[in-house]
This record gives sequence, structure tokens and C-alpha cells, in this order.
Amino acid sequence: MQFHNPIIPGYNPDPSICRAGDTFYIVNSSFEFFPGVPVHESKNLVNWSYTGHVLDRESQLPLTGCNPSGGIFAPTIRYHDGMFYMITTNVNRMWMNGKAGNFIVHAKDPKGPWSEPAWIDQMGIDPSIFFDDDGSCWYTGTGRANDGQGIVLFKLDPMTGEILSDKKIISRGSGGKCPEGPHMYKKDGMYYLMLAEGGTEFGHMETIGRSETIDGPYTFNPAGPILTARNDNASGHPIQCTGHADIVDDENGNWWIVSLGTRPIGPMAHHLGRETFLAQLRWVDGWPVVDCGGLMQLEAEGDLPHPETVSPVCDNHHYDFAEMKSWPVDFAWLRNPEMKNYALDGTLSLTGTSERLSTPNTTPTFVGVRQTQFKTISEAQLLTNIPEGCSAGLTAYGIHTHHYDVLITRRYGTLYAQLRKHIYDMEAVVSEIPLPECEKVVLKITSDRSKYYFAVDAGKGFVELGTALTIGLATEVTEMMTFTGTFIGLFAENGKARFTNFDYTAEWEGKPEMRIG
Repeated sequence: MQFHNPIIPGYNPDPSICRAGDTFYIVNSSFEFFPGVPVHESKNLVNWSYTGHVLDRESQLPLTGCNPSGGIFAPTIRYHDGMFYMITTNVNRMWMNGKAGNFIVHAKDPKGPWSEPAWIDQMGIDPSIFFDDDGSCWYTGTGRANDGQGIVLFKLDPMTGEILSDKKIISRGSGGKCPEGPHMYKKDGMYYLMLAEGGTEFGHMETIGRSETIDGPYTFNPAGPILTARNDNASGHPIQCTGHADIVDDENGNWWIVSLGTRPIGPMAHHLGRETFLAQLRWVDGWPVVDCGGLMQLEAEGDLPHPETVSPVCDNHHYDFAEMKSWPVDFAWLRNPEMKNYALDGTLSLTGTSERLSTPNTTPTFVGVRQTQFKTISEAQLLTNIPEGCSAGLTAYGIHTHHYDVLITRRYGTLYAQLRKHIYDMEAVVSEIPLPECEKVVLKITSDRSKYYFAVDAGKGFVELGTALTIGLATEVTEMMTFTGTFIGLFAENGKARFTNFDYTAEWEGKPEMRIG
């Protein structure tokens, strides 16, 4: 059956997948955004529901002062004996406090609640766990042991985080740079160690080794990487940077691989973030072989489980705040939000502070959703009774130094609409028009592959304020290479503002029937 990639579009990197019965679960990295570690579930591997987050409390996810692309790196989810486990790294804990940042949590239901973190005395990133046939739990991750730097293995108590064996380096990869993202599997009596190598950029690849014993030595597949787009940069292949993968079998005995990848907007640049892709995997002579020669495809074929349940996917959302009693599951905040500044009171009430979108490593009053496609239309209706000096509006947000904002502000009693850009250390209002006194305005951001378009409607139709290049939000052009993607968000600065509704619509560029419901 044909299916469409990415299966989870927009900023959803470092996928890890597990299966419990007939249901699959995927978790992704969340970095400096809160709540942490989004959870999606599916029965057919194509239609994914955003069901919640693993880390939804500040006690689980301290992010105070977190740098862009700090916070939560590369989670792994596993199901064993009626319990779900998620292991990951909060690198903010390492950077800010000099402590080991690896921890593990557990839950009976992936929708939560999940336990408080059990911290593991191991430095490094990308931890994973593997349950052997005897029920023992084994940790793999990057880091150091007595025998040097590499992929570390030790036995772990998954409930307490206690280390139960000596640490051992079992691999330093197949020869590519930055061996990381280890996942361990067992099939037909052999242990398999899968790694991401080559860096998470355009040389990314997924390699795999096997051994008769869990602690090696591991012999890597002589055919080379099982998944990569590193040789297809120049050809303009629409999916790049594939790697950091995980594999799973379905009820029918078929195998699947999920990986991160990007959809570039031009040579060597992307702004939607690293997304989650799917391909079928088959075992040949004791090695996994990924369909299409290990090159992810936008339109792919596979023996999907429960194909009768597959339906068109829709990325569109309408948020009517008058009807809301709780926060939408796909809303995200920066770092640990001050929730006293947010209220659902018949509107979405945002109380802005002196911490602005451009203030580094803080918690501005902002809430957003991931941009999932190139072609989008976002509109927010905003009441105009904002106080003097307040700014509030709609933003296409990458990080604090790279965002575009269409907003209203009140200055000396007059209401203005502005287009504001912040690129590197340059922040400027590039367009401004006075608005007539009115009860509400509609702010609008439209996007395609190359540009964002900004407009405002004060009751007499939309007035264009200007455009901005999408590449200005690309992670490759930021002063620090970031691992996140673009959000479309609502914000307030220096005063209270109230939004009545927010609409986000997205259009897939490929076959519409494969994407839009």
C-alpha cells in the first residue's frame, strides 16, 4: 500500500518507536520546549495521533536558563512486561550544574502519568535500553568508560536508574564521525547494534553491527550504511540528513524503520525542522535492508498493518478559545513557562512581561504549534484593548535571534500594526501602519517554500505588511547550529493581550489525496 512521508511532519526529530500489542508509539526530542518528549500513537504506521507528553511537569523537566537546542536530547521508548520506559538526556542539567543528565521514567500508560526521573550516573547523550530474553535491562549510550570513549554498555535497573554492572565500550562505530544514537536489538540469537554516524547534518547515515554476545565484538555490515542520503545531496533528493533511526516489527512479522530527515528549501538548508520518516525493512542474509536502497521517499510502498484503517491525513487546526477548558495537546511553550501569565477565560489571555521573544534563554509569554508544511496559512484574531507599550501578535519563530513577527502595539494612544524581523543581532520594525480604533484585528502569516507573507485586517480587508525569506529561519544559518524547527506562535510582551481564535492550515505539495482530509 502506498503511504506518504514524513509520517510526523514538522519539528519531530530523533524518533524512537515501540509496539504494545497492535499499537505503535513514537517519541521525539523536544530540546528547550515544554512539555517535553511528545508521544504519538498509531495502529497502521501512517495515521498518528498526538496523545501527550512524557515530561509534563517542571520537576521532570527543569529548563531554567536552557540554551537554544539544549534540554531534551534523543529519547528512547520501550515496552516490557506491561510497562513503558522512556530514557533520555537533559543536557541542560549537565551544562548548568555539571551533573549527569541521563534519566529514565516509566508508566503503565504512555498517555501518563509518567514517573519522576530516576537519574543515572553516566555522562553522555543518546541513551537507550534493551531488554534481553532473561528480562535483564541493558543501557547503551555515548560516553566514557574505563576503556575510553565510545558506545557504553552496562546493566541497569530501569526503575531506579542504578547501574548493576561494570561499564564497557562495545563500539566506536564503523568509521564515520560522531557515532551516537545507539539502539540494541536481538534477532535469531544475534545481537544487533544500530548507530547514527556522520553527524546529524547532510552526511548523516545509519549503520549496524552484529555480535553473538551482547558486549561484542560487533562486526559492521560490509554493505555499509543501511540508510543515508549522503550520496544524494547534489541530485536534489527531497529528503536529506536521514539517520538517528529505530526499528520495530508489526503483528504480521514485517519490520519497519523510522528515522529523522529534512525537507530542504534549497541547497543544504531546512527550516521546518528534522521530521519523522518511515520505510519498510527486510532481513536478508542476517542483515536489515531498507526499501528503496536505503533512501527515504516522499511516496513510499509497504505492507502496512491494518491497511483498512488508513485515511487521509490533515494538518489543519482551529482553536476557538471560547470553547476551550484545557490546553491543546500540540501547544508548546519555551522552557518552563510561568503559567500565571496564561489563561483560558473565554479568550486566550497572555500577560506579557519584559522577557521578549528576543531575550535569550528566558521564558517569554509565547505558545506555539509546529509548522508542518511549506504552504501554510495562519490567522489569529486579537482584541485591540491592549495597554500602552504592549506588543502582541503572531510569530514565525525559530530561536530568539531568528523570528518574524506580525503584531499590534499601542504607542501614545495610537494603535499600530508592525512587521518586525530579528535576524542574528539585527532586530528592526521594517513596516508599520496606524490602525483605526476597532474592537479586534486579524493577523495573518502565509508561507510557501521561499517566503513568509504578513498581513493585518482591521475590518476592511487584509493589508500587506511585507515578506521575509524562509531561509532566515533555517537551522543551518543560525549562529549556533540548532536542532529544532519553526513554530507558528502567539505572544505578548509588556502587557496583557487577548486572542479569540487561532487557525492553522497546511497544504501538502505532493498528491493532495495522500495528505489532506
